[in-house]
Amino acid sequence: MSTTAPIPDTTAKVTFMFYEVRGLNFTMDIEYQDSFNDYSNDVYKDVYNTIISNCRKHFNDCFVRELIFTAGSTIVEYWIGSYVMDDLKLPNIETDVNIDMSSKYPIIFDSNQQLQGTSVGDLFPGRRVTITCGPPPPDLKFGSDLKADWKLDGALISNTAQYTISTKGEFSYLTASFNKAAEALKCKSDIFGDGYPGFIAKADCGEGKIGEITAECLASGLYGNIQDNCVLKEVQELFLQSEELTSTLLPTFVKKLGEVTVSSSSKVTQSPATIVKIVNILENVATSANVSVNETSMKDVLLTADVLTRKDASLSWNTINNNNVSLNETSKEPKKSSSLLLESLETITKALQEDSLTITTPLILLNKTTFTDTFNGNFNSSVIVDIPKHEGGKKSLTVITFSSMDTVLLPRSKDNSSTDVLNGKIVLIQSSELVNNISITFNTSNDTLGNPKCVFWNFRLFDGLGGWDDEGCLFVNQKTGTVSCNCNHLTSFSILMSPSAPNIPALTYITYCGLAISMISLIICLIIEAIVWGEIRNHSTSFLRHVSSINIALSLLIADIWFIIGAGKLESQSACLAVTFFIHFFYLAMFFWMLAAALLLFSRTILVLSQGLSDRTMVGIGFTLGYGAPLIIAAITIGVTVPSKNYIQEKDVCWLRWKESRTLLAFVIPALAIVLINLVILVTVLFQILRSRLRVNAAQADEKHILLVIAKSVAVLTPLFGLTWGLGVGTMLDPNNKGLHIAFAFFNSLQVHLRLVTIFFFTLAAHFLLAFLFTKLCFSVPLKGFFILVFGTLLDKKVHMPKHKMYS
Repeated sequence: MSTTAPIPDTTAKVTFMFYEVRGLNFTMDIEYQDSFNDYSNDVYKDVYNTIISNCRKHFNDCFVRELIFTAGSTIVEYWIGSYVMDDLKLPNIETDVNIDMSSKYPIIFDSNQQLQGTSVGDLFPGRRVTITCGPPPPDLKFGSDLKADWKLDGALISNTAQYTISTKGEFSYLTASFNKAAEALKCKSDIFGDGYPGFIAKADCGEGKIGEITAECLASGLYGNIQDNCVLKEVQELFLQSEELTSTLLPTFVKKLGEVTVSSSSKVTQSPATIVKIVNILENVATSANVSVNETSMKDVLLTADVLTRKDASLSWNTINNNNVSLNETSKEPKKSSSLLLESLETITKALQEDSLTITTPLILLNKTTFTDTFNGNFNSSVIVDIPKHEGGKKSLTVITFSSMDTVLLPRSKDNSSTDVLNGKIVLIQSSELVNNISITFNTSNDTLGNPKCVFWNFRLFDGLGGWDDEGCLFVNQKTGTVSCNCNHLTSFSILMSPSAPNIPALTYITYCGLAISMISLIICLIIEAIVWGEIRNHSTSFLRHVSSINIALSLLIADIWFIIGAGKLESQSACLAVTFFIHFFYLAMFFWMLAAALLLFSRTILVLSQGLSDRTMVGIGFTLGYGAPLIIAAITIGVTVPSKNYIQEKDVCWLRWKESRTLLAFVIPALAIVLINLVILVTVLFQILRSRLRVNAAQADEKHILLVIAKSVAVLTPLFGLTWGLGVGTMLDPNNKGLHIAFAFFNSLQVHLRLVTIFFFTLAAHFLLAFLFTKLCFSVPLKGFFILVFGTLLDKKVHMPKHKMYS
């Protein structure tokens, strides 16, 4: 006989005119046969006689109305009837039937009682544990002559070197060894102990706290995914008290809550679990029946909220908002805690009794007043509230200004923009009567941001997580340091703003016209290189220089094409990922080919050893450096950042992300490193050329001409790129200056998106300057391809040699 987990009571009840019928069942651990349902079958007879005999021990008039055998091992369903049916006797009948049947057939008995067993605890490699099963429930009356079967994933366990089974009286014991390889114990920690990959370790919270700290042993051999679910003991006790809170106890309770929160503020702000628990307490306060709040109690509540909104709690709120904290003691989802805090404060404020009062804490200002027709007030010199003439008689108005509620509430809006930030204080406004016309003026925190949106906190957005919504609110105007809004309802308001540049249609035309000229010039440059290719191959240094120039021009041309593709609004995020990857790769390829050209210049001018390398070897090194290094960097970048969704900017900008993950550094660091290296090489080479004034033969003169081509380009192009750099700095210092933006757009046609001018300036400026200093390629201006054509190809006398030969 074996036992399984308890199942619900399946007794079926049917009442006829004079008697009642009850349905019972049990399972025989034998293979099912259709013949079992034949009245003359031995199994049918045994089961029928067993049921009728045991039933009549309790009901003299008992009869078997129906007996059916079905598959599933062999399931026996039987219906017994009686004119004096007593449901209290049914369990005894069922037990007696099972006991008698178990003496003839193996029975699977589904008990409503759990078998007792020992808790194994945490299993570690190398540890031996013993699991105890028994004793069976006494009402089964199976006696002591029992045999227990142990199974693992459905397979019967037998005595082996790993498993030992023993029986003593009514108990069965299984001793198992979990002898994994010793090297499986990868994680070692004084706090979490030793563990294997995937093991979830637990640690105590320490004195004064309740809960546990969990960590997962990662494949790297370190503990990660650490979750601190420890709650201050005093806060946990207050939470339990808040579950039974009454209006009489409220004043004393919130005073104690405020005292505990303020006195332990440093511990509270660093504990996400404690913050969540305090938010749950405030929710219980807000939902208490017939709650009314006086001035003293309201100040205690605001002191508590003041601690929760401090800037030093920002890391804890990041953890909470990212749902990296789990609390089993409460059914509230921690991720909703930020919205729940604001909602609780709104509810508590509505219960405030006084008609006129002012409460001030370090970070919160509450002002409640009354007005009849109109209202105008300046709160904390940061928010101005104006209500025009409003009928309806005397009414109250409560305004709470939060200085740092942005620590709690994410700048999460309905359009899901990743560039929006809260750029003003959050203000909660309530009135005793309906107000459908209110003007609010916010002082802005950052005057360089634009695109203001007047928003309110909508608790229903994002499946109840809450978010900023602009429904019913209109942007009125933006002046220096202020943004004005008008709304047709009351709740919690603020403003969202984002990095921006002036909306100048001419910028788009300048950018794309410049790109068109550039790409045409690049194509002409490559055609001319193809025409003169046979001539330049006769000279080793010239050949290698032109290989570099061709690949620089080709990389820039392909990058321009991908830029144009990405400049359009792509519907698919996968397409945007691909565009970003190729833009990143080909711009890096251009940089590394410039590095290859600079290294060639350095080797032929300064070093002697490189003269022994063949052209084939030098070209191989160039291609490895020019395309291999960018491919590795671009592949690692996309592989590391895509899983965490930190690769690209917002949905309409196909370029590396900066704000959250600094992914853009995967482009900036290599580019600026090459700028620095090439500057050193340029200074060294120019110094070497200028101090060499000895007579040289014709071959040496030709070699020296090739090296001087770069120096001539530097003299022409350096002022041009100094101007580009200066314009870029100007757009950063004064982002709303249209003249600077137009000028910079002219000198900078590679801008991916006008809104990102200030973000990408330093990267692109270095990019543009380097190209021309070392390879005569001007690509930071709309005529970049044109300058490649002029300074990189047409001014090289090697290009003119085939033409002279043609007419000689």
